Amino acid sequence: MLTVAEEVLHPEPYSIEEIGEHLGISPKELCAQILSQNTRDVTLFKLYQRAKHVYSEAARVLEFKKICEESPTDAIQALGDLMNQSHASCRDLYECSCPELNQLVDICLQFGAVGSRLTGAGWGGCTVSMVPADKLERFLANVKEAYYKNSDQRLTLEENSLFATNPGGGAMVFLEA
Repeated sequence: MLTVAEEVLHPEPYSIEEIGEHLGISPKELCAQILSQNTRDVTLFKLYQRAKHVYSEAARVLEFKKICEESPTDAIQALGDLMNQSHASCRDLYECSCPELNQLVDICLQFGAVGSRLTGAGWGGCTVSMVPADKLERFLANVKEAYYKNSDQRLTLEENSLFATNPGGGAMVFLEA
């Protein structure tokens, strides 16, 4: 699908008129029938960038799963690279990051994270970083110093915002037999 999106969509933003033409409806119908309340005032739509992010993110998820299943010798670095690519895509193509998150990701990578990316809904929120266990204590101290201690507002959040965890199996659905 990524290849199809790259071939079919053009990188320049689409106007409401152009989208309406492709759908065979008027701009007024497009606004009334398709656009949500929070997008009705938008005049340009970055369809190429958004599609490229969505399909490349899906490919990264599948690649992440494959690496976890196959456990190659470079698995940790490969998983970290995917996390970093994901953040870059969220930042540059989907534009759902913000300067503070970008700064926090950069700080995390600077102080030993193999991979770091925004998580949650974006447009604020938090990051998740993959850090080797033997670097964790120093990593947490450095991130606290570099990011949280620079701001009184951030410092008040640090106690509940900066913590370590281990990966788990994820959500499951159990069905009775």
